[in-house]
Amino acid sequence: MRALHDAVLAVNPLDAKSLIRSFGLIGILAILFAETGLLVGFFFPGDSLLFLAGIAASPVATDILNVAPLSLPVLLVGAPVCAIAGAQLGHHLGARYGVKMFDRPDSRLFKAEYVKRAEHYFNRYGPAKAVTLARFIPIVRTFINPVAGMLHMPARRFLLWNIVGGVLWTDSVLLIGYLPARKLRDTIGAANIDKYLLPVVALIVIISFVPIVIEVVRNRREEGRMG
Repeated sequence: MRALHDAVLAVNPLDAKSLIRSFGLIGILAILFAETGLLVGFFFPGDSLLFLAGIAASPVATDILNVAPLSLPVLLVGAPVCAIAGAQLGHHLGARYGVKMFDRPDSRLFKAEYVKRAEHYFNRYGPAKAVTLARFIPIVRTFINPVAGMLHMPARRFLLWNIVGGVLWTDSVLLIGYLPARKLRDTIGAANIDKYLLPVVALIVIISFVPIVIEVVRNRREEGRMG
C-alpha cells in the first residue's frame, strides 16, 4: 500500500510516459475508461497514452520506456472495450440527467465551451459521423457522449458508432506506436531515444488538436462574415 501511495503522489496525470510507468496495463485501461466516460477525465492524454502503450507492448519496450513489455493482444482488445464502455456510460448519464449534468459554473477544469463544441460537432456532422470522428479529437471525445444522450440519440445507434469509433481510434494509435518501435530503437539507439521520443509525442498531441484549431478559425470567419 505504501508503494502504491508513493506512486500515486509521484505520477504526472498529464504525462503519458509517467502514467504507463506508474500504473501499467490496468492504469492504461482505467484512464481510457475515465477519459471517455467521466467528464473529469477529459484532461488525460489519450492519444499519446495509446501511442506509448503501443511502444510499451513491443519487444523493445524495456530499451525505449524502461518498462516490462505489455501484452499487445490484451491492449488491442482491452483498450477499445474500455473506451467503448466509458463512452456508453457517458451517453447513459447524458440521457438520464440531460442539461443538469452540465449546469455548473466555469472552473479551471470545466468550461461550458467544451459542451457547446461537442454539441456543435453533433449537429454539424450528424450523430453517426460525430460520434465516430470525435474519438480523434481531444476534449470533444469526452463531451460528445453525454451530449449525444442529452440530444436523445438512441442507445443502440450510439452503441454501433461508439464501437466503430472506439476500435478505430484505440487500435490504430496503438499500432502506430507498436509497429515502428524496433526500427526506431535500432535507428536511433536506446541511449538517445528520449531526445526523439518526446518530440514525437508532442507532435501527436499537436496533430490531435488540429481539428479543434481548424474549427475555431472556421467559426471566427463565419462570425466575421455575419457581422
